[in-house]
Amino acid sequence: MINLEDTVVAVSTAQGMGAIAVIRLTGKQSIAICDSVFKSIKKGKRLIDQAANTVHFGSLVDDETELDEVLITVFKGPHSFTGEDTAEVACHGAPYIQQKVLELFIKNGAKLAAPGEFTQRAFLNGKMDLSQAEAVADLIASRSEAARRVAMQQMKGGFSQELTHLRERLLNFISLVELELDFSEEDVEFADRQQLVGLVNEIETLLSKLINSFQLGNAIKNGIPVAIVGHTNAGKSTLLNTILQEDRAIVSDIHGTTRDVIEDTINIQGITFRFIDTAGIRKTTDEIETIGIDRTFSKIESATIVILMLDINDPSEKIHEAIADVKAKMNEDQKLIVAINKVDLLSEEEIKERYNKSTYQELSGTDAIVTLSAKQQTGIEALSEELIKTVNLKAVDNDEVIVTNARHYEALQRSHESISRVADGLQSGISGDFLAQDIREVLSHLAEITGGEIQTDEVLGNIFKNFCIGK
Repeated sequence: MINLEDTVVAVSTAQGMGAIAVIRLTGKQSIAICDSVFKSIKKGKRLIDQAANTVHFGSLVDDETELDEVLITVFKGPHSFTGEDTAEVACHGAPYIQQKVLELFIKNGAKLAAPGEFTQRAFLNGKMDLSQAEAVADLIASRSEAARRVAMQQMKGGFSQELTHLRERLLNFISLVELELDFSEEDVEFADRQQLVGLVNEIETLLSKLINSFQLGNAIKNGIPVAIVGHTNAGKSTLLNTILQEDRAIVSDIHGTTRDVIEDTINIQGITFRFIDTAGIRKTTDEIETIGIDRTFSKIESATIVILMLDINDPSEKIHEAIADVKAKMNEDQKLIVAINKVDLLSEEEIKERYNKSTYQELSGTDAIVTLSAKQQTGIEALSEELIKTVNLKAVDNDEVIVTNARHYEALQRSHESISRVADGLQSGISGDFLAQDIREVLSHLAEITGGEIQTDEVLGNIFKNFCIGK
């Protein structure tokens, strides 16, 4: 467990060479420690006497040696990120200078901060709840506009407010139910059971909505997995290279060139997609290629979107076979996009003769069908639009609460199980003490998300250990 009596220090900017670096100190002695090694250009100026939220220019001095010219920003608790007195030192960005400045502060009483310790202090000092603290890490790690927006919405407390509102309403009811227990001999009911049934149904619906949002949230946070599958030489590797605009996969006319899974990510309209090029599906006696095909089917099962590449010149029985093989590995929650490739090899008349959209719709059961030439890079925009359609951008645009954290998802599932028991108990007319126990379980699981029920150092340490140092 961190000791809030300590003053800690860390470099808060990215590692390596840069024009400037920011070194942050927080704790009771942060400003005083800076003061002890700071020489202002204004004679006699002391940082501890300065107003909050002010910036001061001067030099850091180690004994008689001037280390660097710096700007020091002073923040005073509780009006700071951590809720404590804080100083941020902007020095020149050479790694050697950063190290010497750190050593200077440590020599004068500061301790090196642990990963995530600044944010953990903000949580412990009541500046944010745990879900907001975790959103800080998500914001730092965001790789797309959608991920940034979802993290910002959570960091501002949108998710917390939703949960707080639920808990307040449940707390009101459990107070009335437990009051009944004090008057059990009088056989009175203070809590309107019908009103409680309505609230329980409302909470069940909301929890289900939050739980279901995790699929979208997890995809936005980690990238939406898209498996590119089909028979050999359908153009899968060419499509991957075209989408990524680089020669990521080997392209050859030889069947079975791709024998392993190749992955890379790209951002399309603010959404990160993780494209997976797979081995071509065919019957083969080659042991290594067979392993690659097995991996293809595995990737189909784990993908959110499956792009089935078909050669427009393929005979109907081969198309039937490819669609059947792929659909056998898919579930109803996955999106299938049929991409009919190599249209550049045919004239418009030949395309009209060979391409019948209704036939492909009937076979694949999807309206998401595009014609393209991966080699000539035509039809890629239409494919991108189909990919974007799979993401509920309306939810992001409307700043709806979207669950992105697996810990929150698990706590919501446990909450849903508990509230379902409350609903069953109300229907069966169980006694107030059992009803109160089930409601308390719901409250406990919801509080786990915001940190209200987390007491152990081990759990908090596990949450913050993956934060970067300096945040």
